[in-house]
Amino acid sequence: MKNINHSTNTNQTNNHTSKANPWTPESLATIRTTAREYANPVDYKHPYPSMARFADHLALRYDANRTRHSYYRQLRLIHQHFGGDPATLTEAQLREYFLFVKLKKHWTPKSIRQARAAASLFFVNLYGHADWTVFSQIQTKDHDSLPAVLTRQQVHDLLAHIRLRRYRTPLKLIYCCGLRLSECLGLTIHDIKGQENKLLIRQSKGHQDRVVPLPTSMWQELRRYWAFHRHPLLIFPNVGRGDNNSPQALAQRMHAATSPMPCSSLQRLVIVARKQLNLPAASVHSLRHSFATHLLEAGAHLHTIQKLLGHKQITSTMVYLHLTHQTTKDALQLMDQLASQVPG
Repeated sequence: MKNINHSTNTNQTNNHTSKANPWTPESLATIRTTAREYANPVDYKHPYPSMARFADHLALRYDANRTRHSYYRQLRLIHQHFGGDPATLTEAQLREYFLFVKLKKHWTPKSIRQARAAASLFFVNLYGHADWTVFSQIQTKDHDSLPAVLTRQQVHDLLAHIRLRRYRTPLKLIYCCGLRLSECLGLTIHDIKGQENKLLIRQSKGHQDRVVPLPTSMWQELRRYWAFHRHPLLIFPNVGRGDNNSPQALAQRMHAATSPMPCSSLQRLVIVARKQLNLPAASVHSLRHSFATHLLEAGAHLHTIQKLLGHKQITSTMVYLHLTHQTTKDALQLMDQLASQVPG
C-alpha cells in the first residue's frame, strides 16, 4: 500500500502470508478489481439471432458492461413476457407490455425509462420502426422520495454493532469518505495516498475518476487492515470460505483472493444489524447519504459535497438540503423572527 511502512506488520501476521505466496506477475494480472462483475452480453447464449444482433449493437454503442447488461436484460424480459422472438412483435404488443409493467408490475419510473430506451434501440435503431409512436407516448416522472438518512448516533450504533473488523472497516470508510459500495470494495493499494490524505476513486459511475480527502485516522485503520492480509493489490480482498476462527487461515485466504469482497456480504450485514437495532429502513448506501447530510449540517458548501460524491449535476446533491436538520432549524428561527415582527 502506498505510504505504508511494512514494518507495521507483526511477526505473526508475516507468518500468515509468507508460507505460501501464490503471486507471480502473470497471476497478478488475473485479479479482478471491480466489486461487481458484469459479463459482456456478446458472450451470452442468445435464444434468437435478433438478440445476438442486439448484443453486438450494445457492444459497439456502450463501453461499460453494466450498461450493456442492463439494456440486454430489458430486451430479455420482453422476450420472456411474450415467449418468442422480440423482433416479431408488433407496436400494439409492445404498448401492451409497457401498460403491463406500469399498471400491474408497478415498475419505478427509472425502470420504465430504461426499458423504453432499450426497446427503442432494438425496434427503432436495429429494425427501423421509426414510425412507432409508442416510445413518445411513454412518459414517466420520478417520485419525490427522499433517501434514508441516519443520525450521527445511529451511524455510531450501526458500525459498533458490526463485530468483525473485516466488515466494519469498509463500512466505516464508506461513511467517512462518502463512497459508493462498489467504489470502496474495488480499492487497490495504488489508490491510497495516505501521507497526502488522499483517496483515488477510479472508473466510478459514468467512468469518472475523482480524488476525495482521506482522514488520517481512517488511513491508519486501513494500514492495520491491510497489514493483516498483505494482499499484493486489493485493500478488501474476498474472505472466501473456510475456517474463520484461525487468524492464520483467514489471512492466507485473503492474501490469495482473486477478487474483492462481494457487495452482498456487507449488504446482508447492514440489514441484519439495522433490524436488530430497530433503526429506520436503511442500507449500505444510506451511509453515503448520511455522510453528505452530516457534512451539510456542519457547514460544508453544497458544491464541495457535489465534488466529493462525484455527482455530475448539482441537482443530485441538492436533495440533501431536504434532509438536514440544520436547514429546518435555521428556517424555523427566521420564521420566528418574522412572526414576532408582525402585529399581534
